[in-house]
Amino acid sequence: MIPLSILDLAPVPEGSDVSQSLANTLDLARNAERLGYKRFWLAEHHNMPGIASAATSVVIGAVAAATKTIRVGAGGVMLPNHAPLVIAEQFGTLNALHPGRIDLGLGRAPGSDQATARALRRTLQGDVDAFPQDVMELMQWFAPAASDQRIIANPGEGQAVPIWILGSSTYGAQLAAHLGLPYAFASHFAPGEMMRALDVYRQTFRPSEHLAKPYTMLGYNVFAAETDEAARLLFSSVQQAFVHLRTGRPGKLPAPVEGYYERLDGAARGMIDAALACSAVGSPETVRASMDAFIARTGADELTVTSQIWDPAARVRSIELLAQAAGQV
Repeated sequence: MIPLSILDLAPVPEGSDVSQSLANTLDLARNAERLGYKRFWLAEHHNMPGIASAATSVVIGAVAAATKTIRVGAGGVMLPNHAPLVIAEQFGTLNALHPGRIDLGLGRAPGSDQATARALRRTLQGDVDAFPQDVMELMQWFAPAASDQRIIANPGEGQAVPIWILGSSTYGAQLAAHLGLPYAFASHFAPGEMMRALDVYRQTFRPSEHLAKPYTMLGYNVFAAETDEAARLLFSSVQQAFVHLRTGRPGKLPAPVEGYYERLDGAARGMIDAALACSAVGSPETVRASMDAFIARTGADELTVTSQIWDPAARVRSIELLAQAAGQV
């Protein structure tokens, strides 16, 4: 079994609030560490009532402080929303506080709608087309400073925080390959170009001081419970959330509903099936079989598992069952 990691979207369940959501995130991280997961990542999303990780670096700091050994990082920071120097200082500070445990995944999407992106940036001068240049600038801030360098990321300079490129298309794959960086694909919600992007990355990869050969991590939804039926009920929460999001009604993570998928029309079912195609839903045996098939098909080096489960206790139990099925515990 390849390494397994966690991508936590810090879901805010219906009937709960952000404070409880973040407490749930800390609890999940401590359990992930106990269960042998390699990383615990959080993602930057804005103007989303059901996601509490908008201030991603702040939440990463809290998770790193609540754990001892698991790697903690961003999956990812949406770099067009930020000046590279600011991110270098933030993650340099995190790495100074938690040496050798911090990862930085970078994406070029806004992590929000265009109106929110404009509010974040004040203008849209943070251009997604400048993403490659912004990544290289950020990498330079982490490098040892030259003797005549006037501006230094402090903290950040010389810390060599590991950088990943995130993506859901061949664009990120090409950039990661060109820079010789590890590549994480968002197959947990946008799997359409996954196989093509993996081929592009592997075929065009250039070894670098950061990485000698291609390394891929794929997003994967896991909803594990004692039985297949119980897991399918848990899965209905994220199915509802996707329908709400795609129809312009984003909100908190809904409570599970019996028979939800079966009552949807064909178009809604097709949307869910496409978006959540990279998922394992069921008992530990069912999940393990689905995961093994996915790894064999993709050749992934690592999976980052996400579980949008309404009940925090059931979410912890899901990653526990997965760890047992994978032989981690």
